[in-house]
Amino acid sequence: MDPAPCLVEFALLHPDPDDPNWLLPVPPVAALAQRLHPLEREIQERRHLANELSDAFEPFMAISAQGKPNTHAITVLEGFSRINAAIELATAECRSEILTVQPGGGRSENALNEAVKLGQDVIERGITMRTLYQHTARHSQGTLAYAERMSHGNVEIRTLEELIERLMVFDRTVAFIPARDDRKIALELRHPGLVDYLVKVFDQQWARAVPLLEETPYAPPIDGISGVQMSIAKLLVEGHVDEAIARRLGMNVRTCRAHIAKLAAALGSGSRAQLGFLIAQSGILDRDQ
Repeated sequence: MDPAPCLVEFALLHPDPDDPNWLLPVPPVAALAQRLHPLEREIQERRHLANELSDAFEPFMAISAQGKPNTHAITVLEGFSRINAAIELATAECRSEILTVQPGGGRSENALNEAVKLGQDVIERGITMRTLYQHTARHSQGTLAYAERMSHGNVEIRTLEELIERLMVFDRTVAFIPARDDRKIALELRHPGLVDYLVKVFDQQWARAVPLLEETPYAPPIDGISGVQMSIAKLLVEGHVDEAIARRLGMNVRTCRAHIAKLAAALGSGSRAQLGFLIAQSGILDRDQ
């Protein structure tokens, strides 16, 4: 007969004591016990190893449990979709206050529509919101209409001639700032020291700013030179080029150059080099102080 070596090897058959040429099946209970025994031994050994690992890591677990929640002080956000998602989450989690700085002139229709949605949500949730624009936003009918619409709620808007870069702060716990000029990369800041510093910078600028719906904050013209042209004159004397001046004052380059041309005509300048000399010689900047 076939000796069935595999069944013998696995102890499922054993020789007949009365006739060695015959194999008899091992009782199922005995066969199962024989197969389970090594598995149970392996399980016990692995449990013992798991307990040893737990004991070894216990001191480190205690140290980490005493630490602060795992939140990154600075997170780099790449791409508009990720930036917007992070800001939307911060907005949804906000409970009391939003601070924003929006440099540049009048905002686009799409940006204003989004601002209206945010403003309405802020009003409905009882959140206060303070926003800083530049003076050039006063020439945008859309921005003025938005300010008029929001003025009866918890939203305050003021303007300054020059602003720091774009900034958003939620509940004084998380802030967002651009990390590149094209604003395709932003930084999410959660370090209390950094956020507190940015809030203080915002508060300083807010104290100097003028409510958007009040009269224009520019000083009266001096010798035919307007307040905005006076600001441009200061930046020209400091050596800034047209593009930098336009960016700092929140206007496009064409408008900036038009003001420079009017400034040159008022001072009788025939060249850019002469204009800087005449500004300094005229003393208009001293009278503006």
